[in-house]
Amino acid sequence: MKIEAPVVEGILIKRYKRFLADVELANGEIVTAHTPNTGSMKGCSDPGSRVWLYDTQNSQRKYPYSWDLVEDLSGNLVGIHTGRANHIVKEGIELGVITELAGYETLKAEVKFGSSNCRFDLFLSNNLQQPDCFVEVKNVTAKDDNGLAMFPDAVTKRGTKHLETLAEVVKQGMRAMMVFCVQRQEVNIFRAAEEIDPVYAATLNAVQKQGVEVVAYKSLITPGEIRLAEKIKVL
Repeated sequence: MKIEAPVVEGILIKRYKRFLADVELANGEIVTAHTPNTGSMKGCSDPGSRVWLYDTQNSQRKYPYSWDLVEDLSGNLVGIHTGRANHIVKEGIELGVITELAGYETLKAEVKFGSSNCRFDLFLSNNLQQPDCFVEVKNVTAKDDNGLAMFPDAVTKRGTKHLETLAEVVKQGMRAMMVFCVQRQEVNIFRAAEEIDPVYAATLNAVQKQGVEVVAYKSLITPGEIRLAEKIKVL
């Protein structure tokens, strides 16, 4: 996925109020950028880190800059923009990177499941060999001290509800897949962060046994492009 808007490098001063970050640009100017990430951003928001913002060039926005990437303390690029994950995964499906989802002719975004209030990120249909498939995407930025990618980085009741509803999809005879989009390129294993949200971790394990497919793919990242690269192991 190309990042079309102009990309601006800076140094993170601080993240605060969840959705805001102060950044010093190369010319010394300090700007406040929107932070499109609702999690704790564990290991991704240390003051003094190099960051990349994209300039929306939209004068109607209160914060024209949005924070996109960070270089963590180990020198690894991390994509913190949660909204990018759906596009990255969609592109990965269309390019054949996610082999588990090959063969579908139709791909739609934000599709409601039955009479529930739950909308899933993607819905694939018209495959001669596979049932229709609902797909939920989660953006992964955190890793543990052993170098394993992990999700979530904060308690997520909404994420747990999504897993439970995916299990309902399977009960109705369709496919359901949980795709963890790891916006890191140095990791090779993914796990649920049971020490942060034990309920989510237990639910993920339970629904997988009920037929929900769980996969994780890591990304290749540069300031101008993020693309899905390869599947990694799920513990």
